[in-house]
Amino acid sequence: MRRFLITGANGFIGTNLVTALRSNIQAPYEVALLDIASPQIELHPNETWYNTSLLDEAAVKEVFTKAQPQIVINLAALTSTEPEYVLADYAVNTKGAEIIYQNCQEQGIDFLVHTSSQFVNQAPGYPASDIDYAPHTIYGESKVISEQTLRNGKYTFNWCMIRPTNIWGPFHLRYPYEFWKVLKEGKYFHPGSKPVIRSYGYVGNICWQIIQLIERRNEAAIRKQVFYVGDEPMNMYDWANEFSLAITKKKVRVVPTFFVYTLAVAGTVLRKFKIKFPITLSRYKSMTTDNPAPMEKTLKLLGKPPHSLTEGVAITVDWLNDYWKKQAHSK
Repeated sequence: MRRFLITGANGFIGTNLVTALRSNIQAPYEVALLDIASPQIELHPNETWYNTSLLDEAAVKEVFTKAQPQIVINLAALTSTEPEYVLADYAVNTKGAEIIYQNCQEQGIDFLVHTSSQFVNQAPGYPASDIDYAPHTIYGESKVISEQTLRNGKYTFNWCMIRPTNIWGPFHLRYPYEFWKVLKEGKYFHPGSKPVIRSYGYVGNICWQIIQLIERRNEAAIRKQVFYVGDEPMNMYDWANEFSLAITKKKVRVVPTFFVYTLAVAGTVLRKFKIKFPITLSRYKSMTTDNPAPMEKTLKLLGKPPHSLTEGVAITVDWLNDYWKKQAHSK
């Protein structure tokens, strides 16, 4: 009997990972879901939800004692990058991660997958090494701390770290109200025809990669290593266009870059007055700047993920249409 513990299990990636375990783990297993949010899916008898804060040391220890996990996947995090946040707001990413590490050590677990972020280094070019840090935002700083705490803590259990790219798919927290909604309403304009290469990852492929790392955890190439997880970097237009075709049955509208920039300036001003607008200068920068993640190591070791872009989009849009219908009926 294999026993898993997933923190942040009822969030976006966690919900998909619980589902992926059902399809990919053949032997009998149990899963402890540690999260202050309630499950988004109906749980199976071998899955137990613990309504527990990662910052409640006594409660977390009690969960470890009850669940007796062998494999721990730490997904819990505050990922918001709101400008008013300070480092103390990200305690779940720093102190919470340390509490998990301490319990993993005391429990003598077999393997920990710790989730970090590509925001630990967003300097131009690829990081020179796994400890080459140039954090973007305070959120990125908090994840640097979580990595350093694990690496320097002299823990004896086996671990690896993952740095997700821009992950998308069913149960995404923001896209149903942002990018996908903007597409549906015909308000998305793609800035220019110049290719912009960025890293995306269909959540089903990310879960597959996590499970592969778990299954191969005793290999030297995985022990205490860092892996970017996601799909091969692609032209942002191809990603946006695939969703546009699936949602609107039309190709993405390409307009001059200056037109989108003008909208972004207006959106940034409106946001200062608490008025929502689909695009800001920050979003414009991400739409017009290359940002590929170093995926070569992951793809070479684990191989090509199982889902193509078209397949991932189709699965996501099926979920999205059902989600939108439920939201409309609830109003």
